[in-house]
Order: sequence, then structure tokens, then C-alpha cells
Amino acid sequence: MTAWERGRRLRHARWQLVLAVAAIGAAVALPVVLVSVGGGVAAHELSELENAGYQIVVSASGTHGISDAHRLAGEIRALGSVTAASPVLSIAVDAFVGSGGATPVLAEGVIPDQFAPTLGPTESGLFPSPLPLGDPTDAIHYANGSYTGPAVYDVLVSTPYAAAKGVGVGGVLALAPTANRSGAVAYNVTGTFGVPPSVLGPTGAFAILLPLSDLQVMTGYATGPNASVPDAADSVEVAVTGSAATDPSALNAVRSAIQSLVPYYGVSSLTQEAQQLGAASAVLTAFYLALSSVGVTIGLLFLALVLLRRVEAERRAIGIRRAIGLSRSSIAAPILRDGAVLAAAGAAAGLLGGYLLVAGLARWGSPTVAEAADLAVFSPELLGLLVAGIVLLSLLASGVATRAALRLEIPEALR
Repeated sequence: MTAWERGRRLRHARWQLVLAVAAIGAAVALPVVLVSVGGGVAAHELSELENAGYQIVVSASGTHGISDAHRLAGEIRALGSVTAASPVLSIAVDAFVGSGGATPVLAEGVIPDQFAPTLGPTESGLFPSPLPLGDPTDAIHYANGSYTGPAVYDVLVSTPYAAAKGVGVGGVLALAPTANRSGAVAYNVTGTFGVPPSVLGPTGAFAILLPLSDLQVMTGYATGPNASVPDAADSVEVAVTGSAATDPSALNAVRSAIQSLVPYYGVSSLTQEAQQLGAASAVLTAFYLALSSVGVTIGLLFLALVLLRRVEAERRAIGIRRAIGLSRSSIAAPILRDGAVLAAAGAAAGLLGGYLLVAGLARWGSPTVAEAADLAVFSPELLGLLVAGIVLLSLLASGVATRAALRLEIPEALR
């Protein structure tokens, strides 16, 4: 064999090693990205649940499905251990500033003195305290369900909307259920509030906050013959005393009492939601790893082929070692070692590649993708188990090559 042929075969063998490492690296990078980003998003949502100002939420099916929200909130507040019950109605409306055109905004109707206590530590700092929305109880305009009392026509606007439209405290904002300005009602801007980030949905940057009864009248969800849902709300968020909030049995008792008031609505505690989210996160992690197993299998098959080619290329040297009486373990050890080294190198490359990919998505991805990638959590324990699993699985690939080496016929190998 000429020197040129030996060099060409050496380069070919090196390229096989590089491709084997790359195949395993690509297989490892996928679960690194999926598990780190998915786990980070789940951890963020769990943190949001744990730090929420309310502990129980009442919900209903359909659009704005809770009826008689003011009365229901009062009945819930009368229960023991309950400190606040905040009905919330969320509807998109159109806002007009000056002579400008309509701008869609997300409007949330609340009872001011009940909404504030249900805010978590992070959110409470985004809103003025107390909320400058006129009647704190929203009882004057509601007027026991007649909606005949005087409305305050106060509104809070989000800081992104205030900056974009040049409207601030003391300004006037016209609101209408549709883009038809003729049906708009003027509201006084009495304050602004910040907007917390949202991971699983679009950020409601253009948002407003106003009394619940005002929004119900504006959008046709007040009590009346034409209201599809009278005195409507989307949810009722319930805050309980500190002792009950940390006692699962006490919290469950409050939840059961609320459920007896509304047997046809859903009533869940954030503890239950956190447990469900944790279980869902574990299922997703298992799914990510199962999905990635296809790539890992392909990478290990490629590794086995590379090791088999090396055995074939070194069959004469292996035959000599067997002929002089070297033990089977001394012949198998280098092959197993090479397989483990290649697998470890591929796993390390996959970890680095996955980290760089997540970092790239956080910097250059779309806003939603970047926000999710920015929450990625790289768990040393989980990633370490992933690398250890790849190295252990490499023994299967190495075992195929080892078996081939140990089954070589010595006369044939030495020929």
C-alpha cells in the first residue's frame, strides 16, 4: 500500500469519527433544547401559580359564562376564610384618542377593592393602590342589578398604550364595543398600569381596566332582557386568609363550600392546577425524550457502523493479538473504550450545540419564541443523566463491534 493510499484511508477514518460524533451530537442537542425550554416554561408557570394573590378560581364554559357575578362575589366573600372575591370580565373593545381612528384594546372589568387583593407580589407593583376607579365596590352603578346608578366613567390604561397613543392621566379616552365611533362613551384616564410578560399567549400590551358594571353595560353583558349572560364574568378569583392558603385541608374546605354555591361551574384551587401542571410537565419531558430516542438510535447505529469498519480495517492486528494469546477482555477493552469516548464527545457536542441553539433563539427568534427560550432551564442533573445514558447505550454499539472482533477466524485474519 502506497503512502498516498494510507493517508487517504486515514483521512477517511478520521472523517468517520467526526461524523459519528456529529450524529450523536445532533441527537443529543434535540432533547437539550426541548427539555430545557419546555422545563423552563413549565417552571415559570408554576412560579406564577405559586405567587398568585388568589388561591381559588371559579370558571364556566362558554363565552363570559359566569352569570350574576356581583351577587356571586358577595356570597363567596361571606364564606369563612375568604378575604376577597374578584369577578373579572375580559372583552376586546375599541378605543379612540382625539380624532384618531379605532384601536382594539383588551378591556378588563373588575370590582376595584376586590381586584387588588387578588394580585400577586409581582403584579401588585404594576398597579396603583388603591385603584383610582371611582366607587371601590362598584355597587353604586350596579344598583342591585338594575344598573341605574350613576357611572364614574374612569379607566386605567396600560403604559404601552399610553406611550403609543400619547394619552396619560387627565386625558380622555372614548370606548365603544365596535369600531363605530358614534357609539363611543368618553372615559377619564385616572391612572396607568404596567403589563406583566406572558409566555403561553400574546402579551396584552394594549389593555385597559375599568369598573365591571361599566364594561358590562358597554358590551351588552349587564342584567337585561337582551343580555345573553346577565351580569357576566369570565372568572371569579378568590383570595383566602394566610392560614387557609397554606393549609391544603382548609383550602379544600373553602373550595368545596364555593362549589356548593355554584354546582354547575368549575371551581379549582391553584394547588390542584400546580399539581396538574407538574404532572403535565413530567409527561412532556418523557415525550421529548421518547421523541429524541429516534435520533439517538440513529446516532448509535452510525457509531456501531464506524466501530465495525475500524474492526474490519484492523482485523490483521486483532488476529495477531488473538494468535499470541491475549485475553478476550484485552481485545474488547479498546473497542469499548473508543465507543464510550466517541459517545461522550458527541454528547458534549450536543450539550454545547443545544445551549447555543437556545441562546440563538433567545436573541434572534420571534418575540414569542425568544421569550420562551429566555426562560430555558438547563438542569445539571437531567443533562448529566442524559450524557450518562448516551455513554451507557454506546456499550451496545461497541458490543456489536466487539462481538465481530472476537468472532474473527485467526487464519482468515492473518491472511
